[in-house]
Amino acid sequence: MAFDAAAAAAALLQARRTRIWLEALPEGARPADMEEVQAIQALVAAELGPLAGWKVGAASPDAEPGCAPLHAQNLRFDATPFRAADFNITGIEAEIGYRMGADLPPRDAPYSREEVMAAIATMHPTIEIVDTRFVSLGLDPLSHSADQTSHGALVVGPALAYWQRIDPPAVPVRLTFNGEVAVEHTGGNSAGEPIRLVQWLANTGARRYGGLKAGMVITTGSCTGNILVPPGTRVRAEFQGVGSVETEIQ
Repeated sequence: MAFDAAAAAAALLQARRTRIWLEALPEGARPADMEEVQAIQALVAAELGPLAGWKVGAASPDAEPGCAPLHAQNLRFDATPFRAADFNITGIEAEIGYRMGADLPPRDAPYSREEVMAAIATMHPTIEIVDTRFVSLGLDPLSHSADQTSHGALVVGPALAYWQRIDPPAVPVRLTFNGEVAVEHTGGNSAGEPIRLVQWLANTGARRYGGLKAGMVITTGSCTGNILVPPGTRVRAEFQGVGSVETEIQ
């Protein structure tokens, strides 16, 4: 049976509209590799409005990254609360993000690390709200990747302009819920140093979307793991030397 990316995208979009969560993608529409994942992502992204950024991560410092496009409707730059009822689940991850200051359009020659760093304007503390269009997060990993890599929303904290001196794996991070510490440690991102992730996006992950553009926010993977929280949770993520960001799940 030929792979049907359109059927997968239609199922994911219908779940978003109806809030009838999926047990699985339809037969013949379950991705078998990252190329099929990306085909589904692109079809869904075409229906979700303007691109405003990316999430990117990797299982280890040497692993091939994975990514998903983010949309303007799901990015927030202040502490305005979210309604838990607008999500299926509300998982919380503290992450380090970057905002592009210049375009990196697709080209034949790969972008160097130095070129990528020169194109980044600012670093930001971020909070990702993890969500899913499936009944749970414990299903087929490739299907979850096709589902915008389980993205719900992204809260972007204040900008740090002189970010080049920051070494993210060495940055202490604290995540608190209603003032109580949930996670406190140093580093924590399985991908290790995150600039390689942004470089991979510029050279590979974002190519079919026209590359990276000035103003896009790129969040680079959880430093705290994914923690599910109930309504009534005030969330604060602090990265020493970078800044803090807050939100609330009501």
